[in-house]
Amino acid sequence: MRFEGIYTPVITPFAEDNSIDYAAFGALIDTLIEAGVHGIIVGGTTGEYYVESFAERSQLLQVAVERSAGRVPVIFGTGSINPEESIGLAKAAVEQGADAILVATPPYSLPTERELAEHVLAVDKAANLPIMLYNYPARMGVNMGEEFFERVSGSANICAIKESSGDINRLHLLANADSNIQLSCGMDDQALEFFAWGAKSWVCAGSNFLPEEHVALYNACVVEGDFDKGRRIMAAMMPLMSVLEQGGKFIQCVKHGVTLSGQFAGATRKPLLGLEEDEKQQLQQVIGTLKATIAGIEKGE
Repeated sequence: MRFEGIYTPVITPFAEDNSIDYAAFGALIDTLIEAGVHGIIVGGTTGEYYVESFAERSQLLQVAVERSAGRVPVIFGTGSINPEESIGLAKAAVEQGADAILVATPPYSLPTERELAEHVLAVDKAANLPIMLYNYPARMGVNMGEEFFERVSGSANICAIKESSGDINRLHLLANADSNIQLSCGMDDQALEFFAWGAKSWVCAGSNFLPEEHVALYNACVVEGDFDKGRRIMAAMMPLMSVLEQGGKFIQCVKHGVTLSGQFAGATRKPLLGLEEDEKQQLQQVIGTLKATIAGIEKGE
């Protein structure tokens, strides 16, 4: 499987009673596909999978597959603190018709690279679907390193890695590695660098509410090979990246961005709380400036 384009890790809209609003979730998927994103990810960090039950996650996947209706691939996140649940989610991915799975390190347990490799291969065996690895040491506690890659190299299903370490040296190593694993940007403020080093895809939470603008950067860098234009678009995006990556309220900002776009996003589940009014105003201003600037760039201004 080739991972190319913008992949949106879709938020989970929660109703006032804290239940999932599946209708709003489906409507958002339609909006994203119509806006030009190239793939949908269900059960990523942005989707708040860690506060959702197995049944909820499985139903979200069912809705996503039905609403996508083959227009774009659907990737299902199998991350869990419990490795056995990850295996169960991998089986659910097959049953519900997912096109691929996202496989992360079980958080908190801090497995060795050998242990992590054994976990990934067990999830792989349960699903036998294309895999995008998810390296996010800030949340999981460990990196997918050289020994890990050696141990999983025999699996033909491992197609890509979403690299979210933020370590530019890892980007260089992965881009220059003698490997068939595709590189996918998982650190929003480094998207331009990832594309410059050959990445063809970007898993970006901001595309939940700014899909066209994220597609514009992908098109400039990957499709057109116009990095002058890409730098101008990325420069316009950097204030948003600063708010999202460094503000400490990543998911809350993304969900409020969805609200500002006219879609229902709902609140976050605890322990996360909503944005303060001044934070909402700041985000709205940043989004407005970003949209206007990138629209001008697209028009050749």
